[in-house]
Amino acid sequence: MRMNFKRKLPIPQEVKKEFALTEKMVQVKENRDYEIRSVFEGQLDKFILIIGPCSADQSEPVLEYISRLRKIEDQVSDKMIIIPRIYTNKPRTTGQGYKGMLHQPDPNAEPDMYKGIVAIRELHLAALRDYDFSCADEMLYPENYRYLSDLLSYVAIGARSVENQQHRLTASGIEVPVGMKNPTGGDLSVMMNSIVAAQSSHTFLYRGWEVTSKGNPWSHAILRGYIDYTGKSTSNYHYEDLVQVNELYAKSGLANPSVIVDTNHNNSGKQYLEQVRIAKDIVHSRNQNPDIKKLVKGLMIESYLEDGAQGIGENVFGKSITDPCLGWEKTESLIFDIADKL
Repeated sequence: MRMNFKRKLPIPQEVKKEFALTEKMVQVKENRDYEIRSVFEGQLDKFILIIGPCSADQSEPVLEYISRLRKIEDQVSDKMIIIPRIYTNKPRTTGQGYKGMLHQPDPNAEPDMYKGIVAIRELHLAALRDYDFSCADEMLYPENYRYLSDLLSYVAIGARSVENQQHRLTASGIEVPVGMKNPTGGDLSVMMNSIVAAQSSHTFLYRGWEVTSKGNPWSHAILRGYIDYTGKSTSNYHYEDLVQVNELYAKSGLANPSVIVDTNHNNSGKQYLEQVRIAKDIVHSRNQNPDIKKLVKGLMIESYLEDGAQGIGENVFGKSITDPCLGWEKTESLIFDIADKL
């Protein structure tokens, strides 16, 4: 084989034992999980906001960002549930470039997967312990989900992973909402099929075990735009797109029809400032149509402390090292504006 087996990594149970939750943290997460699931079940009329950096690069700026979110949520909690994005695994289109904190806890150092496992768990622990936030992460590697399974309140399956069998089956055994993005080519049937798979029970191989899953009734769609056959970035967040997804859900028989709209990626053409306009447009669509209001449970927004993204060799605190993000002032203004319009 053309690979070198460097070292055996500790199993998730060992890492969880060493970096454990307190009883208070367990209770905070249980309460948040119940509230978030209630939104997807249609039992609670609150708006979900999954928001944060494109990728969590270093703990200090991420926690500074989360501390600011905590102050805002205390002011909008009657209308919204904020779920910070702590995305510690970064998918790459070509496999090249920074792959996230799991690979490189220091983005300027060589990859170290053990240090990465510890770093991402400590970061999620700090968010829960210090700010009462159980967060969202992307499940790039299904086998690594268990390192964070007691900390996450939301899981996203990316556009490049949504057609993968292991991602779909693992999602079927997760006890929090799992969002399935439409693929990069935009085929909504792929996304809908992934939700069917995730909501179904299965027997499959996972981390060397034969396991059975019960199905995840909170698995749902994430619309993130797509690239058409000419290579052009195309959005799918408009009123007509939401009506179409609602019709697909009506034909599917799936439980808890739900959509989260990603305001960046191909919906914005990676023009990050467009997220402000797009977010307001989606809220307006919800206010015009009770079916869309029932369907669209929230937004996914990429934001950080500073506007934009920095290049190689720069060292700007709280500025994305991957995709450009909204800075804090615009983020704060947008959150309050969304809350006012709900």
